[in-house]
Amino acid sequence: MIRKYFFSAFMLLMSAGIYFGCGDGIEPGHTPAGELPTVSASVETAKLQTQPFMYEAVGTITARTASTLSGKLMGTVAEVRVGEGAVVKEGDILVVLDQRQVSAQYEQARAALAEARQAEASARSARAAAKAGADLARTTYERYVQLLKENSVSRQEFDEVAARHRQAEATLAQTTSMFEAAGDRVQQAQAMLESARVSRKDAVVRAPYGGRITAKMIDVGDLASPGTPFFTIEKEGVFCADLVLPEDHIESVRLDQQVAVKIPALGQVRLTGQIGRIVPSADRRSRSFLVKVALPEDPRIRSGMFARVLIPVGKSGMIQIPDTAPVRRGQLTGIFLVDPEGRAVFRLIRTGKRLGDRIEVLSGLHEGDRYVIAPPPDLVDGAKVEVPS
Repeated sequence: MIRKYFFSAFMLLMSAGIYFGCGDGIEPGHTPAGELPTVSASVETAKLQTQPFMYEAVGTITARTASTLSGKLMGTVAEVRVGEGAVVKEGDILVVLDQRQVSAQYEQARAALAEARQAEASARSARAAAKAGADLARTTYERYVQLLKENSVSRQEFDEVAARHRQAEATLAQTTSMFEAAGDRVQQAQAMLESARVSRKDAVVRAPYGGRITAKMIDVGDLASPGTPFFTIEKEGVFCADLVLPEDHIESVRLDQQVAVKIPALGQVRLTGQIGRIVPSADRRSRSFLVKVALPEDPRIRSGMFARVLIPVGKSGMIQIPDTAPVRRGQLTGIFLVDPEGRAVFRLIRTGKRLGDRIEVLSGLHEGDRYVIAPPPDLVDGAKVEVPS
């Protein structure tokens, strides 16, 4: 009974509230709009400017001078003196192979050369003796020829002298041939010794120039053979950017042309590179050309870094505004135009690339439009804009 009483009282109060609330309604008010303030701001007229059209090519930093050091001999690796990242100077020892075999070959070649020189000396002495005998036999023969004409010697005596002369000449020819052969053997032994000397030198691998070791492919105890790669070395401070340029733009580049290079890993730094090489043949699949851009020396540059190279491939018209002109409202960007009556009109724009302290406008702004260079905080749409004198 009590619950029913409270429910009836609640419904009575609700009905009274609805009655009074729907009785005399309050008319909507109207506040007259105040005059918008006049704002002083600098104004500029949009102009269409001709700028080079830049093709942004993707590149990779590579060492301008890089080498893969390989073995020339068959042998066991005895020492490895450097590792990845080591900075070496020209002539530094990098790898030492087991030199016992090449040392034995060297000693053998040296002994063969000494033996050949002794044989050459003996052949020289034999030729000298044969030449002396041949000279004596020739002089005797010439004398007996005159005596035979005078009938002072018998025919038998003359024949014996002539035979000894021919024998002496033959002996001289034989010893001369032996001496020449001995000389050839000496030259052959010298060549073998030089080869053994080079082989002994090749057992020690040295740095061909100063640089940094970027890869190591050998360890102590490995069996090296001719052609086995040991290290990859790069000359420090001398790098280039390798990029692929489509065939449509290949006529826009030339040797020694300066281009802008951006390496994101180095921040906003823009380097000036120089086109040093253009591979004359295009890739058949991608129809593109390989271009190498030489970079200035910079200790921060490393091989393998990502780079963007700006290649001018033509000219195009664009409208640029100072980077202080755009006003950002959430995800939208706009500027304040100034109409012929001198009032501010907010218009949305679409921006493009940043060019120093100016920004490219892709749409929303036309040539001849007047806009506020640096909108003050109190500038609103419809406000009067006063240009300071």
